[in-house]
Amino acid sequence: MKIASVSLRGESRLAVERDQQWAVLEPEAGRPVQGISDWLEQVAPVSEPELIAVLEQGRWETVALSELDLLPPVARPGKVICIGKNYEDHAREMESEPPGLPIVFSKFASAIVGPGQPIVLPEISQSVDFEAELVVVIGRSGRHIRQENALDHVLGYTAGNDISARDWQKGRPGGQWLLGKTFDTFAPLGPWLVTPDELGNPHDLEIVCELNGQRMQHARTGQLIFPVDYLVAHLSKFFSLQAGDLIFTGTPAGVGAGRTPPVFLKPGDQLTVQIEKIGTLSNPVV
Repeated sequence: MKIASVSLRGESRLAVERDQQWAVLEPEAGRPVQGISDWLEQVAPVSEPELIAVLEQGRWETVALSELDLLPPVARPGKVICIGKNYEDHAREMESEPPGLPIVFSKFASAIVGPGQPIVLPEISQSVDFEAELVVVIGRSGRHIRQENALDHVLGYTAGNDISARDWQKGRPGGQWLLGKTFDTFAPLGPWLVTPDELGNPHDLEIVCELNGQRMQHARTGQLIFPVDYLVAHLSKFFSLQAGDLIFTGTPAGVGAGRTPPVFLKPGDQLTVQIEKIGTLSNPVV
């Protein structure tokens, strides 16, 4: 199942796609649902089978996808957790050895934008880069999760772009990873969430990033150093994972900073992330 946060006739709604048809959930009296974040806050914790069962009980209006404006699938995550250098070839292009443990940093929710929304280049950075990533959406809360049970806590997957101001991430005292990663609009997300029953194996997906139609990154998620189940279990040793939390799982080689000469974003650019079985996330740069 594909689940999207959408705008229909000026109202934020929850939409699903099954059997190649899109339908929008009609709000219940006293229980308005304005996208996936609202829905998770009202019914979480939830597993993917429970999600499908609950959604099938709702009242739906069938609509064409062309009538819907796609919003960020999850607009208000409690946490946006990011994993650095989780592909060996990307670690080496950044002149470092593959890490022995996950490199963990974060973004703020204010960085999230949806499909088609612009990535805004900040005045105080001249080296803004792109990073196509598979993003995990947590559906069932947990702490000290066992790796063999970790995927039971995943509600679905979407595509993301970990936009990065390299001159802040590395070029300031101490390495300002948080500041370099969390400018407003630096976390494009979408186009929708795909549940595990439809996606299948999250470690066998093609991932591509194109800049102005030119392929810059190309890999398969099977190349992840630390796979999804490991990441969920590992992170839960340190803090509780909660419904709606996002995990950006890392980017493959081909980023702008790893090229000679470097390729950084400029106004007028168009960025596209494509992930097999999920879809395409496109954002203009302004």
